[in-house]
Amino acid sequence: MPNPTVPSADQVAQTTATLAQIRDYLRTDPPASEALPLLAGLLDEDTGVPILLGDVLRSAARLVSQQAGAQTDEIRLIITGLREAAQEATDWHILHWDIQRLNGLTFAPAAPAS
Repeated sequence: MPNPTVPSADQVAQTTATLAQIRDYLRTDPPASEALPLLAGLLDEDTGVPILLGDVLRSAARLVSQQAGAQTDEIRLIITGLREAAQEATDWHILHWDIQRLNGLTFAPAAPAS
């Protein structure tokens, strides 16, 4: 496996800022036809946020397990928490299918705000 480049703290901040931007955009109640492509990318079954986040959390658990030194109860709890969160995040990949089903539906135009 080739050595990946280490992301910078700025890159991670940009990633989370982009997610916040999407969140803020979706809170404006955009047309579903505009929102669904964003959601499809975010929830892709192979490369979407749930899969990537699960992989990141599993890797973090492995790293802590390998490098923590003494395996105290606290360290074991942290590793277990990371692994459980990883599984939960990965389980969200099924939302990909919901987005696919939504893409097949016709949405009524949004009602004007009163």
